[in-house]
Amino acid sequence: MIDKSDTAFMIIATALVMIMTPTLAFFYGGLVKKKNVLSILMQTMVILSVISIQWVLFGYSLAFGPDIKGIIGALNFAGLRGVETQPLPGQTIPHMLFMSFQMMFAIITPALIIGSFAERIKFSGFLIFILLWSTLVYDPMAHWVWAKGGWLAGLGALDFAGGTVIHITAGISALVMALMLGKRCSMHEGHSPHNLPISVLGAGFLWFGWFGFNSGSALGINDQAMYAFINTNTAAAAAAIMWMVLDWKLNKIPTVLGIITGLVAGLVAITPAAGFVSPLSSIAIGAMGSVFGFIFVTYVKKKFGYDDSLDVFGVHGIAGIVGALGTGIFADASIGGTDGLIYGNPRQLLIQMLSVLVAIGISAIGTYVIFKLVDLLTGLRVDKREEALGLDLSQHHEAGYTLID
Repeated sequence: MIDKSDTAFMIIATALVMIMTPTLAFFYGGLVKKKNVLSILMQTMVILSVISIQWVLFGYSLAFGPDIKGIIGALNFAGLRGVETQPLPGQTIPHMLFMSFQMMFAIITPALIIGSFAERIKFSGFLIFILLWSTLVYDPMAHWVWAKGGWLAGLGALDFAGGTVIHITAGISALVMALMLGKRCSMHEGHSPHNLPISVLGAGFLWFGWFGFNSGSALGINDQAMYAFINTNTAAAAAAIMWMVLDWKLNKIPTVLGIITGLVAGLVAITPAAGFVSPLSSIAIGAMGSVFGFIFVTYVKKKFGYDDSLDVFGVHGIAGIVGALGTGIFADASIGGTDGLIYGNPRQLLIQMLSVLVAIGISAIGTYVIFKLVDLLTGLRVDKREEALGLDLSQHHEAGYTLID
């Protein structure tokens, strides 16, 4: 039976998650060079458009349609056939609203990957890549973890709002893309964000939208939604403080870029655990997501020399892994889900480890295959002249600013 309060709550949560994608555009856009800011905005807005249509036509059905041997959904819901106002079993919101909420997750996940190949990807190849990636990587992973009958769901994998399905898949795919595309030609010149205030605004609104992201995953106004709300805020705050302290201690100065990177790492880390852990546990998860994110962004990236332009792997991939494993450690059945390691259930941590490995595997292999295919069809890397000119002009014949460096 439909609950009007839950329905109103979920409409708001869906809108909050939707606004995160344009917000991500500004977070990323401020971090690139002036001559590439419009390309970032264009890529995010086209993902919002393309994946919205893909989800309605067949993406939702592949992810949440009737299960086929735990692997994929049948196409019963293609074109939203049979997706109506009546709720699914066990839910109190219209089926159409559940579909819409999940659509926003499907949209923002490939948008996260943009940060790894910023300033050097061909727009035509990018479009094909995103469509194939969403269909062949995201939709199956969502089915395995979240759909009735999905094989990881059947094992008891916990992912409240997308640590494995969203952040690990995006983060690992980002690393593969960065490695395969190669470094930007200007890497030897160094790089600073062209408009950090825009990125701060983007980070602030990401934090705001994340309340819909995590609390909305409870699918109604209930205890889990309340825990997810406070845990989201607490983890982000703990992670921001931790990154600032590490910056201050190791790099001798606290930075704005550091604190906004830290808070995003905390938001990522708490996402899979938000409705399963206590607020005190969320402090630990957020702080650890920040610590490991800092290590990978500051030291591992430098040591291995890969050009993950905006640290998608270090922040989303690594903090996502920390959060998924942290869920297996700190999950409390009195809040939701099942108990984790510290409450006497070591098996849950093993299940979480398996889900992490599966997310890494499908993301790495899927992205590699899709990259090779798209590169063969259209090419993915712009040439040196186009990169030097900037993607705003070379790909879109527009400029974000009057003067371009």
